[in-house]
Amino acid sequence: MSWLDWTVLALSQLLIVVYGVWKSRQDRDMQSFLRGRSMSWFTVGLSIMATQASAITFLSAPGLAYTDGMQFIQFYFGLPIAMVILSAFAVPLYYRLNVYTAYEFLEARFDLRTRTLAAFLFLTQRGLAAGFTIFAPSLILSSLLGWNIYYTNLVIGLIVIVYTVSGGTNAVARTQKTQMAIILAGMGLAGYYVFTSLPTGVGMGETLTLAGKLGKLNAIDFDFDLSSRYNIWSGLIGGTFLMLSYFGTDQSQVQRYLGGQSIAQSRMGLIFNGLLKIPMQFAILFVGALVFVFYIFQAPPVFFNRVLLEETRQSAVSADLARVEADFSTAAAERRAAAFELLEAGADDAAGLAKLQAAQASLDELRAEAKTVIAQGNPKADTNDTNYIFLNYVFDFLPAGLIGLIISVIFSASMSSTSSELNALASTTVVDVYKRLIKTDGDDVHYFKVSRWSTVAWGGYAIVFAMFANRLGTLIEAVNILGSLVYGTILGIFMVAFFFKKVGAKAVFYSALGAELLILGLFFFTDVPFLWYNVIGCMAVVLPSLLLETGLSSKKS
Repeated sequence: MSWLDWTVLALSQLLIVVYGVWKSRQDRDMQSFLRGRSMSWFTVGLSIMATQASAITFLSAPGLAYTDGMQFIQFYFGLPIAMVILSAFAVPLYYRLNVYTAYEFLEARFDLRTRTLAAFLFLTQRGLAAGFTIFAPSLILSSLLGWNIYYTNLVIGLIVIVYTVSGGTNAVARTQKTQMAIILAGMGLAGYYVFTSLPTGVGMGETLTLAGKLGKLNAIDFDFDLSSRYNIWSGLIGGTFLMLSYFGTDQSQVQRYLGGQSIAQSRMGLIFNGLLKIPMQFAILFVGALVFVFYIFQAPPVFFNRVLLEETRQSAVSADLARVEADFSTAAAERRAAAFELLEAGADDAAGLAKLQAAQASLDELRAEAKTVIAQGNPKADTNDTNYIFLNYVFDFLPAGLIGLIISVIFSASMSSTSSELNALASTTVVDVYKRLIKTDGDDVHYFKVSRWSTVAWGGYAIVFAMFANRLGTLIEAVNILGSLVYGTILGIFMVAFFFKKVGAKAVFYSALGAELLILGLFFFTDVPFLWYNVIGCMAVVLPSLLLETGLSSKKS
């Protein structure tokens, strides 16, 4: 990067950290560190969005649209429905109980054992997910500067830990407004620059034609297919269950809207998130579709992880890779020519369309062959390069200054999401475990200190997991799969707690254990798409708990 990029990156990040620490300089108690209760609806809404929109979103989502089209947008279709339900039921309940964490409610409704189970599932999953959000910016620096990614994970993790420990909930929430402003500005400018970099005569209509004809605008699939990872039904049904669990029971999100000034402010923040998130995610995916069209006219690399590609060029399979790269270059030139021919003849020209699609199919086959060659040269290599696609475009084609801003976007998203996760992990650890099971008679100062040390401990846990994150494929899918392994079970516990007052602790506890074992079995031994885990896990708690309670009640009588 140029000196201008480094300046933009350093100043924007310094502004965020200094602003957050300054605004929260007087927050020195457990209440302010873990909860807050001072935010307007606008701050709540942006904080919720920023927590969900980690660096993974901005690294992986454009690459996902580049390779598979925009079908991932269906993942969010259940979000507005979930926001309305949570605003009606969860928010007033949490405020009335005056809880720090969502899991406090479960002990009052069931027992300590059920509360601890839900907290344990959350802590395990969210601690691992924090590792993903640390890994994402590490991926940038290691690719950009040739740094060892393991040392980079350590440095990034330590920076986020210091940032979170120094401010707590209020600092996290207040800086997220600044972070979201940087994020939206950076991605907007990137999309604009991609579009204006297309050849003369290729306007929005032509861009949409090429992206659509090559399957990159396939946003909605109406087919009901349980084997399909993304369709409108999995989005509306599975997505609603996932979002209910994520926003209603995941402490990293519950903590965001519990910081609202009132029930009304928290509700408005949730609705704001429900209305704005889908358009924002659509725009991010659309940037990936624009990058795909850009690379039709600007020859793309055969493999986007440039470090691994260069290592393969120096290996024993270099000759095979050189052959594939030469063939790929020829196919890319043929696709470019076919694209111009189709635009000149018109989008309805069947022969031109067939020629373009054949060229694209040839490129896809050669990319797959290149990955095979790379795997032969280095069997331990991760050949999924989706996470590197947008980075390659940024480094190779954006002007000085804008590169620094995009890197700042990804750092801002990482700090925002990871700090929220660490803060939520600390609050759950202190309130649901330490204060309840270990030391029940400490004062507020003691618990405040333990909260800070818990933040440090969970940050270390996340750093360790980040060391393995590069082996888990497309980051944006991996982090959501990880969440879906526990969200259905947790949601089922809360659904019973909210709506089935006659079901007792024993029935829901054993049903939750069985549901979690079922979901893990589906993950390891079947091909059921992960969004359905949330529906299945929830129902596997609710229905058996009703049956068990009926059986237990009949025995008592």
